[in-house]
Amino acid sequence: MRHRVAGFRLNRSKGHRTALRRNLITELFRHERIRTTRAKAQAVRGEAERLITRAKKGNAAGGAAAVHARRYVAARLNDPEIVAKLFDEISPRYQDRPGGYTRIVKLGPRLGDAAEMVILELVEE
Repeated sequence: MRHRVAGFRLNRSKGHRTALRRNLITELFRHERIRTTRAKAQAVRGEAERLITRAKKGNAAGGAAAVHARRYVAARLNDPEIVAKLFDEISPRYQDRPGGYTRIVKLGPRLGDAAEMVILELVEE
């Protein structure tokens, strides 16, 4: 039984899961749309939305709060360019939106192993 067990293990070790999550979120912010399996998309979606919210609050606050927000996001992403893009381009786009920055669109099964494929994308305004 999985009572009160949070998160997705994705049949990987802790380090592999962390690297996978960072890479998927980084690529989501880089391309604003990625094609992946449903389980990986669900595992990544929550943290991606939390990072966008953190960037929004950091932009609004300014000062030390902005520095803290930028460092917090940079610690969870692989690329400084993507951190800058998140703060300068992506988060201002959602300034008036209270949440729900991503969308999962089902594509159907993958040919090789019949894994459920989806597109995880940022919602356009």
